[in-house]
Amino acid sequence: MASLKEAKNHLMKQAFQFKPLIISVLISFVVGLTAYTQEEEPNNLKFYGDFRFRIEHDWNSLQSDGSFREDRSRLRYRGRVGLNYTGIENVLLGARLRTGDPKKQQDPQLTLGDNFAEFNTLPIGLELLFAQFEFNSFTAWVGKNTYPFKKQNELFWSDNVFPEGVSASHSIEFEDGLLDGLAIHAGHFIIRSEQSMFSADSYFQGIQIVTNVNDKALLIYPSLYIFNEVPDIPDGNEAFTLDYTILHLGAQSRLAQSPLLVLGLDYYLNTKDLRDISSVPEPFKEQKTGITTQLSIGDLTDKGSWKGQLTYAYLERFAAVDFLAQNDWARWDYSSQGSPDGRLTNMRGIELMAGYALNEHMNLVLKVYSVKQIIPFGVQKETGDRIRLDLNIRF
Repeated sequence: MASLKEAKNHLMKQAFQFKPLIISVLISFVVGLTAYTQEEEPNNLKFYGDFRFRIEHDWNSLQSDGSFREDRSRLRYRGRVGLNYTGIENVLLGARLRTGDPKKQQDPQLTLGDNFAEFNTLPIGLELLFAQFEFNSFTAWVGKNTYPFKKQNELFWSDNVFPEGVSASHSIEFEDGLLDGLAIHAGHFIIRSEQSMFSADSYFQGIQIVTNVNDKALLIYPSLYIFNEVPDIPDGNEAFTLDYTILHLGAQSRLAQSPLLVLGLDYYLNTKDLRDISSVPEPFKEQKTGITTQLSIGDLTDKGSWKGQLTYAYLERFAAVDFLAQNDWARWDYSSQGSPDGRLTNMRGIELMAGYALNEHMNLVLKVYSVKQIIPFGVQKETGDRIRLDLNIRF
């Protein structure tokens, strides 16, 4: 126990070097509580985290004015640490810290040597904070938590964007018949509060039904997503706001078990009529559909296992909210308009992925992207090619 206390005290002193003070307090709380519970309360608290190191290179990045961005190579990394508490019956309390620019919700990665002065401290933020309640087949949570709807990739919603609001799910299992089970997910999430009536907020609502056939050999998940008063540019720099009503039909089929072969398809249709909205440029008024498809083989569950995957994406401008979707495929962002967030709709392209599991906690993942714009914002369609290699470690 003494060694645990010594480790706790040492890490607490290190944590207080971070700024601002609240981050130091949170990190010390996590480390101290975890060290204590290794001896006292092993079943109530779970301490977890992960680390990623990335090598990345970009080339062939054409801008809308016809000029090329300079080729770019970067070394990047990300760290996350979290704590779950289950000491209250039917309740899970969770919190997680992460590295990353607090203005870039899509991107927790940091670049080595990037704008943090001469070996200065790094930006750290609170990524998750929630209370989750479970009663038999019902689950609900409030706070800031993971995206609650079934998805196969990050092309509609980034894995790094954690909505704030309320969510509820209900699962039903069938003993006989075609379906093995069915789950219903619903939620209301506030993008930006206007400190007025709820109807005045910028918000996102969703409802989804997930059907399970033959032990998940086939999943079908129709969904409806409603976005209210969403800015065209994030971080308070908008020129106008828009509403979206997006119908989503997703399906995933397990074609073979060994090796695991999975085919997935997602179709998005924004049914909102944009023809009478003067703020939307004429070429984009009908740009409201999207389709993504992917084929994967293998998995990364055990030491020595491998996985390959090919993903194709065609996403028109208003098929998704671009600054809530992934920003991995290209260097397109809103930096010229005062925001660091990505804008990866109005694009078509491919992602080629290959991964190898070094053990059950560590893997290497190589990804190659090639992207081209659908409709140019200027005189030229933007393009981009990217390759990256990730070392992922989780504990």
